[in-house]
Amino acid sequence: KLQEKCSRLIHFSIFYLAKWSTAPRWLSKWPMLCLFLRLPMEAETLSPLDAVRTSAVLEDCLDQLSILGYIMPVSYKEISDIVKRQKALGGRYEELMSARSENRPKLPSTSVKCVELGQQLQEVSRDLKQANHLFSRTAKQSAMSAENLKKVQADRQHASDVVADTMQELQIWGTFRSLLQAVEREKAKKTSFCTVVSREEVGRKQIKSLQKQLQDVNKEKELELENRNEMIAYLKDQLQEMKAKTDMENRYVKKDTELQVSQTHEKCRSTEESLLNEIEKMRIKTDQEIRVHMEIENFLKQQQMKLEEKLEYWMDKYEKDTESKQQQLNSLKASKAADLATLQELAKQCRLFEQVIIEDRVEKEAARRKVEQDVLEMESVLKLQAWWRGMMVRRFLGPYKILKKLKEEEAAKGKEKGKKDKDKPGAKKKK
Repeated sequence: KLQEKCSRLIHFSIFYLAKWSTAPRWLSKWPMLCLFLRLPMEAETLSPLDAVRTSAVLEDCLDQLSILGYIMPVSYKEISDIVKRQKALGGRYEELMSARSENRPKLPSTSVKCVELGQQLQEVSRDLKQANHLFSRTAKQSAMSAENLKKVQADRQHASDVVADTMQELQIWGTFRSLLQAVEREKAKKTSFCTVVSREEVGRKQIKSLQKQLQDVNKEKELELENRNEMIAYLKDQLQEMKAKTDMENRYVKKDTELQVSQTHEKCRSTEESLLNEIEKMRIKTDQEIRVHMEIENFLKQQQMKLEEKLEYWMDKYEKDTESKQQQLNSLKASKAADLATLQELAKQCRLFEQVIIEDRVEKEAARRKVEQDVLEMESVLKLQAWWRGMMVRRFLGPYKILKKLKEEEAAKGKEKGKKDKDKPGAKKKK
Protein backbone atom coordinates (compact mmCIF):
# COMPACT_ATOMS: atom_id res chain seq x y z
CA LYS A 1 0.00 0.00 0.00
CA LEU A 2 2.85 2.45 0.81
CA GLN A 3 4.58 1.65 -2.47
CA GLU A 4 1.36 2.21 -4.41
CA LYS A 5 0.72 5.49 -2.61
CA CYS A 6 4.26 6.79 -3.35
CA SER A 7 3.99 5.89 -7.02
CA ARG A 8 0.63 7.62 -7.24
CA LEU A 9 2.07 10.79 -5.66
CA ILE A 10 5.01 10.78 -8.11
CA HIS A 11 2.74 10.32 -11.12
CA PHE A 12 0.45 13.01 -9.82
CA SER A 13 3.29 15.52 -9.53
CA ILE A 14 4.61 14.63 -13.01
CA PHE A 15 1.27 14.94 -14.79
CA TYR A 16 0.24 18.02 -12.82
CA LEU A 17 3.43 19.86 -13.71
CA ALA A 18 3.43 18.67 -17.31
CA LYS A 19 0.12 20.20 -18.30
CA TRP A 20 -0.92 22.74 -15.66
CA SER A 21 -1.73 25.45 -18.11
CA THR A 22 -3.95 23.22 -20.28
CA ALA A 23 -5.48 21.08 -17.51
CA PRO A 24 -8.96 22.01 -16.26
CA ARG A 25 -9.33 24.04 -13.09
CA TRP A 26 -11.19 21.35 -11.19
CA LEU A 27 -8.08 19.13 -11.21
CA SER A 28 -6.61 21.34 -8.49
CA LYS A 29 -9.49 20.35 -6.21
CA TRP A 30 -9.22 16.63 -7.06
CA PRO A 31 -5.50 15.98 -7.54
CA MET A 32 -5.77 12.16 -7.09
CA LEU A 33 -7.80 11.88 -10.31
CA CYS A 34 -4.74 12.92 -12.28
CA LEU A 35 -3.21 9.51 -11.54
CA PHE A 36 -5.51 7.90 -14.07
CA LEU A 37 -4.97 10.52 -16.83
CA ARG A 38 -2.52 10.10 -19.69
CA LEU A 39 -1.51 13.76 -20.30
CA PRO A 40 1.37 14.51 -22.69
CA MET A 41 4.40 16.17 -21.13
CA GLU A 42 5.96 19.17 -22.95
CA ALA A 43 8.69 21.42 -21.72
CA GLU A 44 7.40 24.99 -21.43
CA THR A 45 7.78 27.99 -19.12
CA LEU A 46 4.92 28.53 -16.70
CA SER A 47 3.55 31.86 -15.66
CA PRO A 48 4.45 33.11 -12.18
CA LEU A 49 0.95 32.38 -10.89
CA ASP A 50 0.98 28.84 -12.29
CA ALA A 51 4.48 28.34 -10.96
CA VAL A 52 3.35 29.40 -7.48
CA ARG A 53 0.36 27.08 -7.65
CA THR A 54 2.46 24.21 -8.87
CA SER A 55 5.06 24.88 -6.18
CA ALA A 56 2.31 24.76 -3.55
CA VAL A 57 1.08 21.42 -4.89
CA LEU A 58 4.63 20.03 -5.01
CA GLU A 59 5.30 21.29 -1.50
CA ASP A 60 2.14 19.49 -0.34
CA CYS A 61 3.35 16.35 -2.14
CA LEU A 62 6.79 16.71 -0.54
CA ASP A 63 5.20 17.03 2.89
CA GLN A 64 3.10 13.90 2.29
CA LEU A 65 6.19 11.98 1.20
CA SER A 66 8.09 13.06 4.29
CA ILE A 67 5.11 12.08 6.46
CA LEU A 68 5.07 8.67 4.75
CA GLY A 69 8.76 8.31 5.55
CA TYR A 70 8.05 8.90 9.23
CA ILE A 71 5.00 6.62 9.46
CA MET A 72 6.47 3.70 7.52
CA PRO A 73 6.92 0.72 9.89
CA VAL A 74 10.29 -0.81 10.48
CA SER A 75 8.83 -4.07 11.66
CA TYR A 76 11.90 -6.21 11.20
CA LYS A 77 13.74 -4.21 13.90
CA GLU A 78 10.78 -4.49 16.25
CA ILE A 79 10.46 -8.21 15.56
CA SER A 80 14.17 -8.77 16.29
CA ASP A 81 13.81 -6.89 19.59
CA ILE A 82 10.72 -8.89 20.50
CA VAL A 83 12.50 -12.17 19.66
CA LYS A 84 15.47 -11.21 21.82
CA ARG A 85 13.14 -10.34 24.68
CA GLN A 86 11.29 -13.64 24.28
CA LYS A 87 14.58 -15.55 24.40
CA ALA A 88 15.59 -13.72 27.58
CA LEU A 89 12.19 -14.42 29.18
CA GLY A 90 12.39 -18.08 28.12
CA GLY A 91 15.82 -18.46 29.73
CA ARG A 92 14.56 -16.78 32.89
CA TYR A 93 11.49 -19.08 32.95
CA GLU A 94 13.67 -22.21 32.62
CA GLU A 95 15.98 -21.00 35.43
CA LEU A 96 12.99 -20.41 37.71
CA MET A 97 11.51 -23.84 36.89
CA SER A 98 14.82 -25.60 37.64
CA ALA A 99 15.16 -23.63 40.91
CA ARG A 100 11.58 -24.53 41.86
CA SER A 101 12.19 -28.23 41.16
CA GLU A 102 15.37 -28.17 43.27
CA ASN A 103 13.74 -26.30 46.20
CA ARG A 104 10.79 -28.56 46.96
CA PRO A 105 8.93 -27.60 50.20
CA LYS A 106 10.45 -30.29 52.44
CA LEU A 107 10.74 -27.94 55.46
CA PRO A 108 8.67 -24.90 56.59
CA SER A 109 11.70 -22.66 56.02
CA THR A 110 11.91 -23.59 52.32
CA SER A 111 8.17 -23.12 51.69
CA VAL A 112 8.54 -19.29 51.72
CA LYS A 113 11.21 -19.49 49.05
CA CYS A 114 8.99 -21.74 46.94
CA VAL A 115 6.17 -19.20 47.21
CA GLU A 116 8.51 -16.43 45.98
CA LEU A 117 9.65 -18.61 43.09
CA GLY A 118 5.99 -19.27 42.20
CA GLN A 119 5.25 -15.54 42.12
CA GLN A 120 8.30 -14.89 39.92
CA LEU A 121 7.18 -17.72 37.60
CA GLN A 122 3.73 -16.13 37.29
CA GLU A 123 5.28 -12.75 36.42
CA VAL A 124 7.62 -14.28 33.82
CA SER A 125 4.77 -16.30 32.26
CA ARG A 126 2.64 -13.14 32.07
CA ASP A 127 5.53 -11.27 30.36
CA LEU A 128 5.93 -14.18 27.93
CA LYS A 129 2.23 -14.05 27.05
CA GLN A 130 2.45 -10.29 26.43
CA ALA A 131 5.56 -10.73 24.26
CA ASN A 132 3.86 -13.47 22.22
CA HIS A 133 0.80 -11.29 21.76
CA LEU A 134 2.97 -8.34 20.65
CA PHE A 135 4.94 -10.58 18.29
CA SER A 136 1.78 -11.98 16.66
CA ARG A 137 0.28 -8.49 16.28
CA THR A 138 3.50 -7.11 14.75
CA ALA A 139 3.75 -10.09 12.40
CA LYS A 140 0.17 -9.48 11.24
CA GLN A 141 0.80 -5.76 10.69
CA SER A 142 4.05 -6.29 8.72
CA ALA A 143 2.68 -7.40 5.35
CA MET A 144 5.97 -6.69 3.57
CA SER A 145 9.43 -8.05 4.12
CA ALA A 146 12.46 -5.97 5.05
CA GLU A 147 13.72 -5.84 1.44
CA ASN A 148 10.38 -4.48 0.17
CA LEU A 149 10.33 -1.87 2.92
CA LYS A 150 13.86 -0.76 2.01
CA LYS A 151 12.89 -0.51 -1.66
CA VAL A 152 9.79 1.52 -0.84
CA GLN A 153 11.88 3.80 1.37
CA ALA A 154 14.43 4.33 -1.45
CA ASP A 155 11.64 5.07 -3.97
CA ARG A 156 10.08 7.53 -1.57
CA GLN A 157 13.42 9.30 -1.03
CA HIS A 158 14.07 9.46 -4.78
CA ALA A 159 10.58 10.87 -5.41
CA SER A 160 11.10 13.37 -2.63
CA ASP A 161 14.44 14.51 -4.15
CA VAL A 162 12.89 14.85 -7.62
CA VAL A 163 9.95 16.83 -6.27
CA ALA A 164 12.29 19.08 -4.26
CA ASP A 165 14.51 19.76 -7.30
CA THR A 166 11.46 20.46 -9.47
CA MET A 167 9.98 22.81 -6.87
CA GLN A 168 13.29 24.67 -6.61
CA GLU A 169 13.50 24.95 -10.43
CA LEU A 170 9.94 26.24 -10.60
CA GLN A 171 10.58 28.83 -7.94
CA ILE A 172 13.79 30.07 -9.64
CA TRP A 173 13.28 29.58 -13.39
CA GLY A 174 9.60 28.71 -13.75
CA THR A 175 10.41 25.49 -15.68
CA PHE A 176 10.42 21.77 -14.82
CA ARG A 177 13.14 20.32 -17.06
CA SER A 178 14.66 18.39 -14.17
CA LEU A 179 11.31 16.60 -13.72
CA LEU A 180 11.18 15.71 -17.43
CA GLN A 181 14.76 14.48 -17.33
CA ALA A 182 13.99 12.40 -14.27
CA VAL A 183 10.93 10.99 -16.04
CA GLU A 184 13.00 10.14 -19.11
CA ARG A 185 15.62 8.48 -16.95
CA GLU A 186 12.91 6.50 -15.15
CA LYS A 187 11.39 5.53 -18.49
CA ALA A 188 14.78 4.33 -19.74
CA LYS A 189 15.33 2.45 -16.51
CA LYS A 190 11.82 1.03 -16.74
CA THR A 191 12.39 0.00 -20.36
CA SER A 192 15.68 -1.68 -19.54
CA PHE A 193 14.09 -3.19 -16.47
CA CYS A 194 11.16 -4.49 -18.52
CA THR A 195 13.63 -5.94 -21.03
CA VAL A 196 15.57 -7.59 -18.25
CA VAL A 197 12.32 -8.79 -16.68
CA SER A 198 11.10 -10.20 -19.99
CA ARG A 199 14.44 -11.92 -20.54
CA GLU A 200 14.34 -13.17 -17.00
CA GLU A 201 10.79 -14.43 -17.52
CA VAL A 202 11.85 -16.22 -20.69
CA GLY A 203 14.84 -17.64 -18.84
CA ARG A 204 12.62 -18.62 -15.94
CA LYS A 205 10.17 -20.31 -18.28
CA GLN A 206 13.03 -22.18 -19.94
CA ILE A 207 14.46 -23.05 -16.54
CA LYS A 208 11.01 -24.17 -15.38
CA SER A 209 10.54 -26.29 -18.50
CA LEU A 210 14.03 -27.77 -18.11
CA GLN A 211 13.41 -28.30 -14.41
CA LYS A 212 10.11 -29.94 -15.25
CA GLN A 213 11.80 -32.16 -17.82
CA LEU A 214 14.55 -32.90 -15.31
CA GLN A 215 11.91 -33.69 -12.68
CA ASP A 216 10.09 -35.93 -15.15
CA VAL A 217 13.33 -37.70 -16.01
CA ASN A 218 14.21 -37.97 -12.33
CA LYS A 219 10.74 -39.28 -11.58
CA GLU A 220 11.04 -41.82 -14.39
CA LYS A 221 14.49 -42.84 -13.20
CA GLU A 222 13.31 -42.97 -9.60
CA LEU A 223 10.26 -44.95 -10.64
CA GLU A 224 12.41 -47.30 -12.70
CA LEU A 225 14.92 -47.56 -9.87
CA GLU A 226 12.10 -48.15 -7.41
CA ASN A 227 10.61 -50.81 -9.68
CA ARG A 228 14.01 -52.45 -10.00
CA ASN A 229 14.55 -52.26 -6.27
CA GLU A 230 11.10 -53.74 -5.75
CA MET A 231 11.89 -56.48 -8.26
CA ILE A 232 15.24 -57.13 -6.57
CA ALA A 233 13.55 -57.19 -3.18
CA TYR A 234 10.84 -59.46 -4.58
CA LEU A 235 13.42 -61.80 -6.11
CA LYS A 236 15.40 -61.77 -2.87
CA ASP A 237 12.23 -62.61 -0.98
CA GLN A 238 11.48 -65.36 -3.48
CA LEU A 239 15.05 -66.66 -3.14
CA GLN A 240 14.82 -66.58 0.63
CA GLU A 241 11.44 -68.27 0.47
CA MET A 242 12.78 -70.93 -1.91
CA LYS A 243 15.82 -71.48 0.30
CA ALA A 244 13.66 -71.69 3.37
CA LYS A 245 11.20 -73.93 1.56
CA THR A 246 13.99 -76.18 0.25
CA ASP A 247 15.61 -76.42 3.67
CA MET A 248 12.25 -77.11 5.23
CA GLU A 249 11.46 -79.77 2.61
CA ASN A 250 14.88 -81.38 3.09
CA ARG A 251 14.44 -81.43 6.84
CA TYR A 252 10.91 -82.72 6.40
CA VAL A 253 11.97 -85.48 3.97
CA LYS A 254 14.87 -86.46 6.23
CA LYS A 255 12.69 -86.56 9.31
CA ASP A 256 9.93 -88.33 7.39
CA THR A 257 12.38 -90.97 6.13
CA GLU A 258 13.83 -91.48 9.58
CA LEU A 259 10.35 -91.69 11.00
CA GLN A 260 9.25 -94.20 8.36
CA VAL A 261 12.35 -96.32 8.99
CA SER A 262 11.77 -96.24 12.72
CA GLN A 263 8.08 -96.98 12.22
CA THR A 264 8.88 -99.89 9.89
CA HIS A 265 11.45 -101.25 12.33
CA GLU A 266 9.04 -100.91 15.20
CA LYS A 267 6.27 -102.48 13.15
CA CYS A 268 8.48 -105.42 12.16
CA ARG A 269 9.57 -105.88 15.74
CA SER A 270 5.99 -105.81 16.97
CA THR A 271 4.94 -108.18 14.15
CA GLU A 272 7.77 -110.57 15.02
CA GLU A 273 6.81 -110.50 18.68
CA SER A 274 3.16 -111.09 17.82
CA LEU A 275 4.10 -114.03 15.52
CA LEU A 276 6.31 -115.55 18.21
CA ASN A 277 3.46 -115.18 20.67
CA GLU A 278 1.10 -116.82 18.19
CA ILE A 279 3.56 -119.68 17.66
CA GLU A 280 3.84 -120.21 21.39
CA LYS A 281 0.07 -120.07 21.74
CA MET A 282 -0.36 -122.58 18.91
CA ARG A 283 2.20 -124.93 20.46
CA ILE A 284 0.43 -124.73 23.81
CA LYS A 285 -2.91 -125.19 22.10
CA THR A 286 -1.60 -128.18 20.12
CA ASP A 287 -0.35 -129.87 23.28
CA GLN A 288 -3.64 -129.17 24.93
CA GLU A 289 -5.56 -130.57 21.95
CA ILE A 290 -3.48 -133.73 21.95
CA ARG A 291 -4.07 -134.24 25.64
CA VAL A 292 -7.78 -133.53 25.26
CA HIS A 293 -7.97 -135.93 22.30
CA MET A 294 -6.42 -138.74 24.27
CA GLU A 295 -8.71 -138.11 27.20
CA ILE A 296 -11.76 -138.02 24.92
CA GLU A 297 -10.66 -141.22 23.22
CA ASN A 298 -10.34 -143.00 26.57
CA PHE A 299 -13.67 -141.62 27.68
CA LEU A 300 -15.36 -142.76 24.46
CA LYS A 301 -13.92 -146.25 24.80
CA GLN A 302 -15.29 -146.49 28.31
CA GLN A 303 -18.63 -145.21 27.17
CA GLN A 304 -18.68 -147.70 24.30
CA MET A 305 -18.13 -150.57 26.70
CA LYS A 306 -20.87 -149.31 28.96
CA LEU A 307 -23.24 -148.89 26.04
CA GLU A 308 -22.56 -152.40 24.76
CA GLU A 309 -23.40 -153.76 28.20
CA LYS A 310 -26.54 -151.66 28.31
CA LEU A 311 -27.49 -152.81 24.80
CA GLU A 312 -27.34 -156.46 25.84
CA TYR A 313 -29.37 -155.67 28.93
CA TRP A 314 -32.01 -153.78 26.96
CA MET A 315 -32.23 -156.49 24.28
CA ASP A 316 -33.01 -159.07 26.91
CA LYS A 317 -35.45 -156.81 28.59
CA TYR A 318 -37.12 -156.05 25.22
CA GLU A 319 -37.76 -159.69 24.50
CA LYS A 320 -39.20 -160.26 27.96
CA ASP A 321 -41.38 -157.16 27.83
CA THR A 322 -42.63 -158.05 24.35
CA GLU A 323 -43.84 -161.44 25.50
CA SER A 324 -45.56 -160.01 28.57
CA LYS A 325 -47.22 -157.23 26.60
CA GLN A 326 -48.48 -159.75 23.99
CA GLN A 327 -50.19 -161.69 26.71
CA GLN A 328 -51.71 -158.51 28.12
CA LEU A 329 -52.91 -157.56 24.64
CA ASN A 330 -54.69 -160.83 24.15
CA SER A 331 -56.45 -160.50 27.51
CA LEU A 332 -57.40 -156.91 26.70
CA LYS A 333 -58.92 -157.93 23.37
CA ALA A 334 -61.12 -160.46 25.13
CA SER A 335 -62.25 -157.91 27.73
CA LYS A 336 -62.85 -155.41 24.94
CA ALA A 337 -65.32 -157.70 23.17
CA ALA A 338 -67.24 -158.20 26.41
CA ASP A 339 -67.23 -154.51 27.18
CA LEU A 340 -68.46 -153.71 23.65
CA ALA A 341 -71.59 -155.81 24.06
CA THR A 342 -72.28 -154.17 27.41
CA LEU A 343 -71.74 -150.75 25.87
CA GLN A 344 -74.25 -151.39 23.10
CA GLU A 345 -76.88 -152.38 25.62
CA LEU A 346 -76.23 -149.26 27.69
CA ALA A 347 -76.44 -147.09 24.55
CA LYS A 348 -79.90 -148.35 23.83
CA GLN A 349 -81.00 -147.53 27.36
CA CYS A 350 -79.42 -144.06 27.12
CA ARG A 351 -81.28 -143.22 23.92
CA LEU A 352 -84.55 -144.28 25.54
CA PHE A 353 -83.85 -142.08 28.58
CA GLU A 354 -82.99 -139.10 26.38
CA GLN A 355 -86.28 -139.36 24.50
CA VAL A 356 -88.24 -139.40 27.76
CA ILE A 357 -86.32 -136.35 29.06
CA ILE A 358 -86.98 -134.37 25.83
CA GLU A 359 -90.71 -135.05 26.00
CA ASP A 360 -90.79 -133.94 29.64
CA ARG A 361 -88.97 -130.69 28.81
CA VAL A 362 -91.43 -129.89 25.98
CA GLU A 363 -94.38 -130.33 28.32
CA LYS A 364 -92.77 -128.09 30.97
CA GLU A 365 -92.06 -125.36 28.39
CA ALA A 366 -95.67 -125.37 27.16
CA ALA A 367 -96.95 -125.06 30.74
CA ARG A 368 -94.53 -122.13 31.43
CA ARG A 369 -95.68 -120.27 28.33
CA LYS A 370 -99.31 -120.73 29.28
CA VAL A 371 -98.66 -119.26 32.73
CA GLU A 372 -96.87 -116.27 31.22
CA GLN A 373 -99.76 -115.71 28.80
CA ASP A 374 -102.27 -115.74 31.65
CA VAL A 375 -100.19 -113.21 33.61
CA LEU A 376 -100.00 -110.84 30.61
CA GLU A 377 -103.72 -111.07 30.01
CA MET A 378 -104.43 -110.33 33.69
CA GLU A 379 -102.17 -107.24 33.63
CA SER A 380 -103.86 -105.96 30.46
CA VAL A 381 -107.29 -106.41 31.97
CA LEU A 382 -106.26 -104.53 35.13
CA LYS A 383 -104.83 -101.66 33.09
CA LEU A 384 -107.95 -101.45 30.96
CA GLN A 385 -110.18 -101.39 34.07
CA ALA A 386 -108.06 -98.65 35.66
CA TRP A 387 -108.23 -96.56 32.49
CA TRP A 388 -111.97 -96.90 32.30
CA ARG A 389 -112.40 -95.91 35.93
CA GLY A 390 -110.25 -92.82 35.33
CA MET A 391 -112.34 -91.88 32.31
CA MET A 392 -115.54 -92.25 34.36
CA VAL A 393 -114.13 -90.01 37.11
CA ARG A 394 -112.92 -87.35 34.65
CA ARG A 395 -116.12 -87.48 32.61
CA PHE A 396 -118.39 -87.79 35.65
CA LEU A 397 -120.07 -90.91 34.29
CA GLY A 398 -122.13 -93.49 36.14
CA PRO A 399 -121.85 -93.23 39.91
CA TYR A 400 -119.52 -90.21 39.68
CA LYS A 401 -122.14 -87.69 38.51
CA ILE A 402 -122.56 -86.52 42.15
CA LEU A 403 -118.96 -85.31 42.13
CA LYS A 404 -119.76 -82.95 39.25
CA LYS A 405 -122.57 -81.30 41.20
CA LEU A 406 -120.36 -80.86 44.30
CA LYS A 407 -117.64 -79.24 42.23
CA GLU A 408 -120.05 -76.75 40.66
CA GLU A 409 -121.36 -75.76 44.10
CA GLU A 410 -117.81 -75.16 45.40
CA ALA A 411 -117.01 -72.99 42.38
CA ALA A 412 -120.09 -70.82 42.95
CA LYS A 413 -119.18 -70.33 46.62
CA GLY A 414 -115.67 -69.24 45.68
CA LYS A 415 -116.92 -66.56 43.26
CA GLU A 416 -119.27 -65.08 45.89
CA LYS A 417 -116.47 -64.91 48.41
CA GLY A 418 -114.22 -63.11 45.90
CA LYS A 419 -116.80 -60.42 45.22
CA LYS A 420 -117.19 -59.79 48.94
CA ASP A 421 -113.47 -59.33 49.34
CA LYS A 422 -113.39 -56.75 46.51
CA ASP A 423 -116.18 -54.72 48.07
CA LYS A 424 -114.29 -54.36 51.38
CA PRO A 425 -112.26 -51.06 51.78
CA GLY A 426 -108.46 -51.39 52.01
CA ALA A 427 -108.55 -54.88 50.67
CA LYS A 428 -105.21 -55.99 49.25
CA LYS A 429 -105.03 -57.00 45.64
CA LYS A 430 -103.72 -60.39 44.88
CA LYS A 431 -100.67 -60.35 42.71
